[in-house]
Amino acid sequence: MKESNHYQVIIADDHAMFVDGLRSILTNEPDITIKLTASNGEEVLKYLQINKDEKIDLLITDLNMPKMDGMALNKAIKSQFYGVKTLVVSMMEKPNTIKTLTEDNVNGYLSKNSEKKELLKAIRTILEGENYFSPAIQQALIKGMTDAKKMQEIKLTKREKEVLSLIAKEYTTQEIADELFLSKHTIESYRKNLIAKLQVRNLAGLTRYAIENNLA
Repeated sequence: MKESNHYQVIIADDHAMFVDGLRSILTNEPDITIKLTASNGEEVLKYLQINKDEKIDLLITDLNMPKMDGMALNKAIKSQFYGVKTLVVSMMEKPNTIKTLTEDNVNGYLSKNSEKKELLKAIRTILEGENYFSPAIQQALIKGMTDAKKMQEIKLTKREKEVLSLIAKEYTTQEIADELFLSKHTIESYRKNLIAKLQVRNLAGLTRYAIENNLA
């Protein structure tokens, strides 16, 4: 990194305490200036559209935000403002979320539980032209890829998916039977077969599987 480089950063997060904490960390970095703090993605896009001639090097964003969340913001940034790098800092570590963000060319991802040292390492790594994904995020991504491969091997029928979806929505056996116009005994059989087929132990396992695979 050349000493003459000076970087301009935008922070998007609707939690004031996190923004204040990040501001206090970056204040001690003489070559980094925070140009904007925003509580949602719409504010960021509006700023960039109005200030097109201003060079923004990095966006640090949360995922859960009102109006426009971090995933939508990252995708919009990558399609409209090619020079802006993006770093997601979030409590969410769902494999599907991480996979989608990597497909949308996010430059980094780490947990909000990360220490100051790792946060600065991520920021510096991305500003210097490389991507940064924390070890925990890399593990979650690998797990997601492994789970996706397993899911491809497991073929669920349309009816099994319907039963699984209703289980995840906390329907009782009788309610599922009424919803699908089947007998209670048939639904119990579906439930037992799904537990065996998906190699989970109980209803909680079925629910988790449904959520992780967007069936809930």
